Order: sequence, then C-alpha cells, then structure tokens
Amino acid sequence: MGHVHKRLISTAAKTASLSTAHLPKFPPKESLFKHREIPKLPFSPETWASTQPAPPSALTAFAHRIGLASVLSTPELVLQACTHSSFTTLQRQFAPHDPIADTNAHLTPLGNSLMGLFATEFVQVAYPYLPTRVFKAAVTAHVGTQTCAAVAQEMGAAPLLRWHRSSEVNHSDALASIPRSITALIYQKRSLPSARQFVHSYFLSREVDLRSMIKFRDPKKALLEMVDKFERERPKSRLLKETGRFSNSPVFVVGIFSGADQLGEGFGSSLKMAEYRAAEDALHRVYLTRTPNHLIQLPTSTFPVGVGSVFNTEGQENAYTAPELVMSEITYASSGKSSVLGSRRR
Repeated sequence: MGHVHKRLISTAAKTASLSTAHLPKFPPKESLFKHREIPKLPFSPETWASTQPAPPSALTAFAHRIGLASVLSTPELVLQACTHSSFTTLQRQFAPHDPIADTNAHLTPLGNSLMGLFATEFVQVAYPYLPTRVFKAAVTAHVGTQTCAAVAQEMGAAPLLRWHRSSEVNHSDALASIPRSITALIYQKRSLPSARQFVHSYFLSREVDLRSMIKFRDPKKALLEMVDKFERERPKSRLLKETGRFSNSPVFVVGIFSGADQLGEGFGSSLKMAEYRAAEDALHRVYLTRTPNHLIQLPTSTFPVGVGSVFNTEGQENAYTAPELVMSEITYASSGKSSVLGSRRR
C-alpha cells in the first residue's frame, strides 16, 4: 500500500461524518496513478474528503436530533441546508464533471431576515427602554454570525458542513448559514409561527449579558436628563454607610434619591466613585427593565396559524394590542458621542 493510500484512509477515518459505505468507488480513481505519471493536480485526501457528501444516515440523524424530521424530510434537503454557496468553487476545481450541488445560497438571506425580525421584535418588547446602540448590539448577540455558528456547533452540524475557505468566507460565516437556512426551510414548508418558535427555542431563550453592553461617559448627566424627562425631582446623592474613612481601604456606600424614592446605590473607595456607581445603577434599573413573559405580545403573532407563507396562509388574524410608547433615548446614553456634546465642543 502506497503512501497516498495510507494517507487517504487515515484522513477518511478521522472524518466523523464521512463513511465509505455509501460511496460507489473507494479509493477514488484520482488517487490511483503510476509513479511515472505526473498528474495535473496532486491528489489531496483532505480536499477529496471535503468534497464528499455526508452519509444519508448522518443527515437523517441530524434532522431527528434537532426535532425537525418532519420538515427536513429527506437527506437531500438536509444536505442542501448544510452546503454553503462557496462549495461550488471547490467542486468546479476538483470535480468539474459532477453535477453542481444544491447550496443554501437562496435560503440563507431569507433565514437571516426572519431571524433578525424575530430578534428585533422580541428585544424591543422585552426591553423597551434600551438605547439604540445597545438595542442593535443585543439583536446581534442573539442572532448574529458568532451566535449562529455556536448554535450550529451545538446542533452537531459542523461535520456536515461543506464549504470552501476564501478571503471573503471563513468557517464561522459558513457554519452560521446552517441555522439560517433551516429557519427559511421551516418558514417555506410550515409557517411563520413555526419558524419563530424555532428561533425562540434555539436563540432567543438564551441569556445575554446586556448590562456589560451599556457604558456611560457621564452617568450623572444621563441620570439628570432621565429624571427631567420623567418630570421627577432632581436627583440628590446621600451617604448611606461608610467604614474606614481614615484607613488605607475606606468603603463608602452612596444612594441617589429623587424625592423620597431611591433610584440607585453604589459603593467605592471614594465618595466620587460611589456616586458614579450609584448613578450607573439607577440608569441600569431603567434601561434593563424587563417586561414579564406573560405580558409580551409580539407583532408577528397577528399572522394566522396555518401551513404556508404569510402570503398564502388562510385563517383569522390574531388580536394584537400595541404597547405604549416609552420615552426617547437618553442623550448621554452609551457612546458618549451625542449631538448635544458635539455641539458644545464646536
């Protein structure tokens, strides 16, 4: 057995999703040549393995594992969802005589739009007071490329992925196309509510640390403006507790009050630090106000529950009550690049 044969078998054995049982010919004829012959392209077992489809058993097992066997009813449909559009470049280069594989090129944009829609309406209703920049970051954290790639890894879709690395496509981009394509297939073969349920189960049910996304340049100014918009008394700082004032490690606890109501509380090794953290705490209490789950009503819930797209589904629309509009975004919110500060600099 030659070196190429040994390398081919060892590479195929390390590939979890590749089984030689479903292949018509193994080893491939490209690997069989005489030493005196010089092939046009040197045979690469890794490249050959990457061009082979996953066995039907692995594709069917994947559909059952994620609970979508009724939607992804055939292995060919699962294979299409797991084939990135960049794979055609690799196929034309190393297998020009094979039929062009079906890719998820037309499914990914539709699924990405649907996931963005579901995440946008959910974050908007769940956290109505989020600043615009934080709101966009929260949507990206829920259904962005890195999150989609991580969910695909958890689903076990990584061994099924067929793609080709280039300067424009990396592994995360290709892997993220699988959940997006699955969302589009659920919408096309079932309904919009079914696609929304899939996104909520795998993406929007995850905990995202929104507090770390909110950064303030001057929280005291932001708090002052927020209190003015609510037409409340101007905030005042009060020292609540202290210890070790004349030691090397003092601790001060400061509370910020609007009238008799305490807005926030913070601690620090100095009064200024404690006051800064208390203002941050007061703003976080407003920005991170969470709507209870039983009060969340999404705009897409108005579409009738039935099989088909929103343009073809027949049935009675569900009732929807729009929530009350909240105050506009605080000027000194999270970026420190507000128009008010800019005009003052000029």
